[in-house]
Amino acid sequence: MNLLAQPDPTLLPPDPAATAVAAGENPEHIAARFPASSLAWATLARTAREHGRTIESYAFARVGYHRGLDALRRNGWKGQGPVPWSHEPNRGFLECLHELSLAAQAIGETDEADRTRQFLRDSSAEAADVLGV
Repeated sequence: MNLLAQPDPTLLPPDPAATAVAAGENPEHIAARFPASSLAWATLARTAREHGRTIESYAFARVGYHRGLDALRRNGWKGQGPVPWSHEPNRGFLECLHELSLAAQAIGETDEADRTRQFLRDSSAEAADVLGV
C-alpha cells in the first residue's frame, strides 16, 4: 500500500482543434491553424503512419508530445500523475505518446519506444488498453 499522496489527475482544457478533427478536415490545415494542439499532431502522425511515412509520423508525434507536455505543465502537472483517457481533451497527448512509441519502434529506437509505451501506461492504463499497447 502506497501511503504517499498521489497527484490529482491532470485535466486539459478543451482542444480547439477537436471540432475540425471530428469533421475530417485536412490534418495539415488543422495543425497549421492550431499548432499548439496535440490532437492535431496526433492526427498528422497517425495519417503519416497509415500511409507508410514513418519518419514524418515520428516527427509529427514528437511535436505533439512536446506540445502536450507544455499544456500539461500549464495545467498543473508536475511530471507525474494520471492523465485520464476518460477526459477527452487529454486524448491528443495520449495519442501522441502512442504514435511516438510506434514510430520509434519502427525506426529502431527501442529505448524510446519502450519509454513512451511505459509513459502512456503510467499516465493512463485505460488509454494504453484502448490504443492496444
